[in-house]
Amino acid sequence: MCIILGQEASTQKRIVIDVGHGGKDAGAIGINRMKEKDIVMNIANEILSLNGKLEKPLDIYLTRYKDTLISLADRTKLAKALKADLFVSLHCNHSDNPNARGIEVYASKKQAKYSKESVFVGYQIEKMLCTVIGYESRGVKFANFQVLRETVGFCPSVLLELGFLSNEDEGNYISGYVNIKQIASTILKSIEL
Repeated sequence: MCIILGQEASTQKRIVIDVGHGGKDAGAIGINRMKEKDIVMNIANEILSLNGKLEKPLDIYLTRYKDTLISLADRTKLAKALKADLFVSLHCNHSDNPNARGIEVYASKKQAKYSKESVFVGYQIEKMLCTVIGYESRGVKFANFQVLRETVGFCPSVLLELGFLSNEDEGNYISGYVNIKQIASTILKSIEL
């Protein structure tokens, strides 16, 4: 019995959810005064809650569990120390253009061991979010973000921009509890695959 449990634990997917911003870094401020750091914390907590109800839950860790500022280097060190199978950074977008809308997913610009897997996971998450939530797709893009650059060498990694807080429709949508639950459920389902 112990051997089987050990085998299950070793094959269980280990995911690090990077909860963007925190502490004195509020991130984007929405038209409804909601702070990006709070919205992504709510989504991350809902992912944990839903994961706990799965028959075979994933091994999920957050980079922060409360409103604290964690350095970007410490976020990536955590993923490396935990030997993560996937690193997903949660964010919300903002633009001076109030009509800007949609979901963007970023993969590292740096070519590394897990570059192709990162792009594949990015498309998978983005497609499912757009299908379930009905947001427009802004595509999978490449960037030199530190959290991606420093993780793509040892696991697939993506950064999600989950809609524009500066857009009235998306800002109001993403701050509602039922919608946060739906976004969290969709992310969890897409990383379970």
